[in-house]
Amino acid sequence: MKLFSTIVVSSCLATQAFGVTPVVSKTKGLTKPALVTHKSPLRQKHAADVSPLFRDPTITRGGAIPGVQAYSDALEKNPITTKALTSLVGWFLGDLLAQVELPRHSIQLFIAGGPVDYKRLATLSFFGFIYHGPSGHYFYNWLDTQIPGTDATPVFTKVAIDQLFWCPIFMSVFFTYLGLVNGDSLSAIGSKIKNDLLTACQGSWKVWPAVHIINFKFVSNKWRIPYINAVQIAFNMFLSLLGSKKGA
Repeated sequence: MKLFSTIVVSSCLATQAFGVTPVVSKTKGLTKPALVTHKSPLRQKHAADVSPLFRDPTITRGGAIPGVQAYSDALEKNPITTKALTSLVGWFLGDLLAQVELPRHSIQLFIAGGPVDYKRLATLSFFGFIYHGPSGHYFYNWLDTQIPGTDATPVFTKVAIDQLFWCPIFMSVFFTYLGLVNGDSLSAIGSKIKNDLLTACQGSWKVWPAVHIINFKFVSNKWRIPYINAVQIAFNMFLSLLGSKKGA
């Protein structure tokens, strides 16, 4: 008992020495700690303005990732231009990666070699801008309008239309564009399409059905082209190599 009394008296003397006045609750239940005199900056209403690590997408422009909201707004306000520019970047990266070397092992990615062909790089980038982005915008808008829904039937129907009808058209335009840029004759362009169209479509059928199942099931219409370009960087490497192959 004496020991307990000594501990209580010592505690009171210690709190008085450090200037802490014990607070006695006058209400039932839990109360705020006596030592809390202000809110933490991270608990304030505009926490996103205080620390970039706690960005509130309803407060801070760009949401959790800076720039995403601005890009989303651009897709709403200027969808064709934004998707065209997105495809330009996607095709630029795809062809550039198809041409660069792997310095660690002194081998090339895929089969390309030598210095970067800037004409080819610009040609394919411009194709992404002038055709891939805009045509994709109109095609997928039309497809979503004609076949609405995300159930199995509309999703697989869209995939079939995309791969069996749109893919051959797209590949034919791609080879025609490259031929015209290179100054090839119409007969040479026709031979290129005849020789490589099936190969291009077969390469597409190995990749894009699975990609488009996710696309048509989960991706909203305005994000289709950005999503496709994210995947297509790798596929564009295949197309750029196939497109640069000399026709027979």
